[in-house]
Amino acid sequence: MEFTNNPKLDRPQQTKGKGRWIKFIIVTVLYLLFLWWIESWWGLIVVPFIFDVYISKIIPWGWWRKSRNTAVRSVMSWVDAIVFALVAVYFVNIYLFQNYQIPSSSLEKSLLVGDFLYVSKVSYGPRVPNTPLSMPLTQHTLPIFNCKSYLEWPHWDYKRVKGFGNVKQGDIVVFNFPAGDTVALNHQMEDFYTLAYREGHRLYPNPVEMDSLTRQQQRAVYDLYYEGGRKLILSNPQVYGKVITRPVDRRENYVKRCTGLPGDTLQLVDGQLYINGKMIPNPENLQFNYFVQTTGPLITEDMFRELGISKDDQWLLPDDADNLAILASMGLDALDAQGKPAPVYHLPLTQKMYDTLSGNKRLVARIVREPAAYGGDVYPLNLYTKWTRDDYGPVWIPAKGATITLTEDNLPIYSRCIEAYEGNKLEQREDGIYINGEKTDHYTFRMDYYWMMGDNRHNSLDSRYWGFVPEDHVVGKPLLVWLSLDKDRGWFDGKIRWDRLFKWVDNN
Repeated sequence: MEFTNNPKLDRPQQTKGKGRWIKFIIVTVLYLLFLWWIESWWGLIVVPFIFDVYISKIIPWGWWRKSRNTAVRSVMSWVDAIVFALVAVYFVNIYLFQNYQIPSSSLEKSLLVGDFLYVSKVSYGPRVPNTPLSMPLTQHTLPIFNCKSYLEWPHWDYKRVKGFGNVKQGDIVVFNFPAGDTVALNHQMEDFYTLAYREGHRLYPNPVEMDSLTRQQQRAVYDLYYEGGRKLILSNPQVYGKVITRPVDRRENYVKRCTGLPGDTLQLVDGQLYINGKMIPNPENLQFNYFVQTTGPLITEDMFRELGISKDDQWLLPDDADNLAILASMGLDALDAQGKPAPVYHLPLTQKMYDTLSGNKRLVARIVREPAAYGGDVYPLNLYTKWTRDDYGPVWIPAKGATITLTEDNLPIYSRCIEAYEGNKLEQREDGIYINGEKTDHYTFRMDYYWMMGDNRHNSLDSRYWGFVPEDHVVGKPLLVWLSLDKDRGWFDGKIRWDRLFKWVDNN
């Protein structure tokens, strides 16, 4: 600090010097509290730079402000603002909150397509990123350039810092897609494993009577399907695209409701959820798919709007012979006033919507719930269980520290947890099960796992199709809908859902 011989001039300089020290202490204390929170002291290397910014000023951080070139000052002011904004957004997105847009109808009517959510990272505790060097505001791909938005190195192990609580039964949760570790770039909406099994089935189309096979023989059939499909995908990049692997934090973000916690035994009976043998009340807006046959007239757009059924979900079935035969087998054989088959819609309905339609006897002749067989194959894809999306389990959800006995019946259910999520080498040989080269019939889980399902039960790809969600995949908890846009309407026709703005997310 410089002093003059004039006391009146010395006082302001002393005050200014004290101000710099006060700012430095405040910023440093806040930064140290942040390092304590994330439990990492590597960030101490930044403290000398903070000291230089406020006290020593050896590095000319604001050199451009003194430039006589106005163009330099103008450009660098923008660069300075953009860099600061990107750094701020980066840390806010990682440790505090991020935005998320609902892309599909899996949680309708609890959350709607076009809802923009405030997702709290601190509710469950933010994760330290696996790939810390990445471009803010991107998940895994840079727009325009169509390349990775992150660097593979450095790669940090999973770590979650303290938050305000834990995931609870009934919470709506944002998480990274568990089966999204391996992706065929031309089929990114479908996980690699489902794609491989599907293509394997296509290569070997002859039906197999699984009831007549032993577990070992069944496993051989499923191995054949998977390997055949896998080889087909890898050998045809022009069709399926390049096959890549993604770190946990660079997989797609999904949002579902947590219906099962670590250590729970979950079961679905005719669509009704049971946890540990106890029936769990359904969410208010739970939906199933139905076939709705009218008395003859078509359902009007005004009624669809009143019911809250989007255009994507308004499916009027064609009246060809094959469809009519299938519908007739379900009792949907009503005729209109001219003696022709009455129109049949395929619609997702809540109980309230069902009651509204079924009560309109002048319009609706019959309503039949969509059969469970329409749901396709469920998790695990390599085990013959006869489970469906409506009648599933019972299945035990792994808990950290819990040990299970491994058998031919449950190994396909837990093998992905053991291999993909917890990084072990699992082999099933003729003489038994080997983990990391050692024969064993037990396994102790190192992480907690969750079961996630959508409220739109028949239009939701969830844990029934790809299994458990590991704790290291949990991103955060949606708290608030800050914007909601209806894709079926124009800007002057109710596109903004004003009644949903700043609405708290129902986590019950």
